[in-house]
Amino acid sequence: MVSYKRGNSVRRNGGGGRSGSWVSVLLVLVVLVLLPVGFFFGVGMYSNKVDGNDMSTSISKQDVDWRAKLAFQHVRSLFSKKVIDIIKANTEDLGPLSLDSFRKSNLSASWKFSGQENVIDNISRPAEIVETNKKGTTPGKQEKILDAGHSQSVDTPEKLARRQLRDKRREIRAAELVKKDDDVIIKLENAAIQRSKSVDSAVLGKYSIWRKENDNENTDTTIRLVRDQMIMARVYHSIATMKNNTRLARELQNQIKESRRALGDATADADLSRSVAERIKAMGQLLSKAKEQLYDCKLVTGKLRAMLQSADEQVRSLKKQSTFLSQLAAKTIPNGIHCLSMRLTIDYYLLPPEKRKFPNSENLENPSLYHYALFSDNVLAASVVVNSTIMNAKEPEKHVFHLVSDKLNFGAMNMWFLLNPPGKATIHVENVDEFKWLNSSYCPVLRQLESAAMKEYYFKSDHQTTLSAGAANLKYRNPKYLSMLNHLRFYLPQVYPKLNKILFLDDDIVVQKDLTGLWRVDLNGKVNGAVETCGESFHRFDKYLNFSNPHIARNFDPNACGWAYGMNMFDLVEWKKKDITGIYHRWQNMNEDRVLWKLGTLPPGLMTFYGLTHPLEKSWHVLGLGYNPSIDKNDIEKAAVVHYNGNMKPWLELAMTKYRPYWVKYIKFDHPYIWGCKLGA
Repeated sequence: MVSYKRGNSVRRNGGGGRSGSWVSVLLVLVVLVLLPVGFFFGVGMYSNKVDGNDMSTSISKQDVDWRAKLAFQHVRSLFSKKVIDIIKANTEDLGPLSLDSFRKSNLSASWKFSGQENVIDNISRPAEIVETNKKGTTPGKQEKILDAGHSQSVDTPEKLARRQLRDKRREIRAAELVKKDDDVIIKLENAAIQRSKSVDSAVLGKYSIWRKENDNENTDTTIRLVRDQMIMARVYHSIATMKNNTRLARELQNQIKESRRALGDATADADLSRSVAERIKAMGQLLSKAKEQLYDCKLVTGKLRAMLQSADEQVRSLKKQSTFLSQLAAKTIPNGIHCLSMRLTIDYYLLPPEKRKFPNSENLENPSLYHYALFSDNVLAASVVVNSTIMNAKEPEKHVFHLVSDKLNFGAMNMWFLLNPPGKATIHVENVDEFKWLNSSYCPVLRQLESAAMKEYYFKSDHQTTLSAGAANLKYRNPKYLSMLNHLRFYLPQVYPKLNKILFLDDDIVVQKDLTGLWRVDLNGKVNGAVETCGESFHRFDKYLNFSNPHIARNFDPNACGWAYGMNMFDLVEWKKKDITGIYHRWQNMNEDRVLWKLGTLPPGLMTFYGLTHPLEKSWHVLGLGYNPSIDKNDIEKAAVVHYNGNMKPWLELAMTKYRPYWVKYIKFDHPYIWGCKLGA
């Protein structure tokens, strides 16, 4: 019985199993096939409904998201509406990635963002497109409008505001950078101005001695090219050394040596050797190689700036050295002139006394003649002044020269003009040491020179004369300031009491025209007739006098125009009336401690003749041939007198070569004394 039931049960179970398996298969098919089809069909219907009826449904659903609302409520309490709009526009531009938008635009997915379609619909499209959609535009027209929206984007106010803020930040940053550059430039310019003030303006023209004087300065392009290559090679050599590129550094160093050897001492392209072209080519190839391996704008700029600063320091040092050496050279007497003076002196004192006298001595006190005053201890220079004056005079017999020299050169000066008399003109030579009235009790300068302070200033052995300490004041320790020949110009009525007018000449001038017209110039009651030297702010009283002193500030105008010593017409009658020598003594006594002006005769001359100087035409007297290399040639040739004021005197080796011919043409180089002392042109 039991077995029977078990069998029946087995049979029932076996039949049910077959029917259950078919049901299972049917269910699996429904799940795997029908449900996906239904899902995609429903999704398609829903998307079509969304696209066909209301394209803004997705945006509205996103806008009503509760998390966005909650965040928006918190943000609204912190920021203004304008800022929130800008943030919203920014987030719309930078949303999460969207694969669908990538497929539509056929671009890289990494550059596309989800919600781009909505952004285009609401932001990028023009207002008329949105309005058209509201009225029910057909799908075909809508696709065209969407394509137009993709191709042409319209900026919203939020985007414009964000762009304006970005542009404003850029402008502020650019202005800050420009201001920093301007500040640096201003600092460099101010530093350059201060350095230039430390160099005497009279020294600036001296550097033409060491450069070739050409009319065209742009002819030697090859030399400049080689030098520029060497500069860049040094820059790359420094960078290569810093980066441990020893091979390239060694090549650059060798090429620099080769270029320097090829350049040599040449100052013009014509002086270069034929190998320079090969050196330029080789250096150019190496510089190209260095640029490929080492070029870094920041590093190259830094190296060039460092080299520029180093060059600036070298220029300053050379300027200081030039100032020192030029002042030292100006003090010296060339061997040839010293030789000439010694030979003439020996021969003079070998002459019998009766042969030492000049003819026409009766003309010395005749006020109707043209009288000149010349105070010098340089025989050669004095001879040029006299010769040039006589050679250009229309009536040489009416000209009288009054020469005064010191005891050392008195014999030489006499002997020269005894051997070389100035034609029909009259000449007379005196010794300043024989003026017994010129003593320390009468003359303040002599009294001051005898003081211990002045002796210490001039003669103390431990005075600094190095480049660093002594160059600045070396010009004021020139021996000419100790000579009474330099101060004798303030005592003309005492030296020549019988004369009414006299023309004072320095010994570093050359006369090129007849000067008799100066005696016909009406001085309008003034004492001194001179050419003014100021132009704009140059050579005015504040350049020479100490206006921080109350005596100077109270009595003089700092902007008053200066004038030149060197060719001056003095009315000795008015001089005596106005007691010019007494005025000079008063100011000289007040300057015993050198608080009113430094040494020299021009500052006291400006003070003594203040308001008593009549300006002459500038063509009478052209100055600067002893320091200024840029004087107009026409001005020099039209001038009646040219003046080598400055340290570069025409009888010195440091004279400017282009000005020297005006002076040397009045020297007799075939004279036995000139030839014997090797005073060649």
